[in-house]
Amino acid sequence: MTKTSTPDSSPDNTIAYQGLPGAYSHLACTRAFPEMEAMPNPSFENMLAAVTEGRARYAMVPVENSVAGRVADIHHLLPSSGLCIVGEYFQRVNHHLLGVKGAKLSDLREVHSHDQGLAQCRETLRRLNLTPIVHPDTAGAARDSAELGKPSVGAIASRLASEIYGLDILQENAEDQSHNTTRMLIMARDAINPPVNNGPVITTMIFSLRSVPAALYKALGGFATNGINLTKLESYMVGGHFAAAQFYIDAEVHQDSDAFRFAIEELEFFTTPGSIRILGTYPADPARNGASR
Repeated sequence: MTKTSTPDSSPDNTIAYQGLPGAYSHLACTRAFPEMEAMPNPSFENMLAAVTEGRARYAMVPVENSVAGRVADIHHLLPSSGLCIVGEYFQRVNHHLLGVKGAKLSDLREVHSHDQGLAQCRETLRRLNLTPIVHPDTAGAARDSAELGKPSVGAIASRLASEIYGLDILQENAEDQSHNTTRMLIMARDAINPPVNNGPVITTMIFSLRSVPAALYKALGGFATNGINLTKLESYMVGGHFAAAQFYIDAEVHQDSDAFRFAIEELEFFTTPGSIRILGTYPADPARNGASR
């Protein structure tokens, strides 16, 4: 039976996630850390606070999906949390259309789920002529559908959620793409830097640029000249202003390497003072390059 947190759980043996039991983040916790207790939280803010306040050792944070893109708002929360990224985990997402006991697929009229879950099953819902209803999380949608008890109302959620809330699986693998995968970041209060030259690693960082022509082009030049591959580059507005953006980078390099040090020295010429921040260097999940678990 899958573990969930209890009042006497040791904080050092607890990993926090957003959502109710049966959420995909919950599933990731049980697979990545089967020996740890999984603590549900109603929001991303509560999940991160559980770690900063010492009630959990880690947080399992979804940041992007291979079909639906990045998880909204989480990139704004990561820097302000004060936590460090210590790992990543690629969670394969198999969505299932769930209904109350005895319901048939033809009975469904509307389906509830998190907006990411609905987006990842868009074509399936369109083909079945089902009305999507946004819910705060997939497991909560499953729970509420079970409590409502109407054959016409279903949910998109995990197999684990169907077991927890007593729902029937009306259609397996309802996701539109077979590669549907969510990348999770594992966050902790303190950094855990792996040794240099001890296998593939990712370094995640943020920075803000000075407002000068071609600043981004010039700022990234240091990574190119030092042979550093960037696997992710995103910008988003901060502070409610449109004049400046914060940039988020994932780089295949160790923060203690000479190549990274040289790249940062060049980057500093084009960034606003004090804006460069390393969120963590951590082992790359083998699934990043298609390896099976």
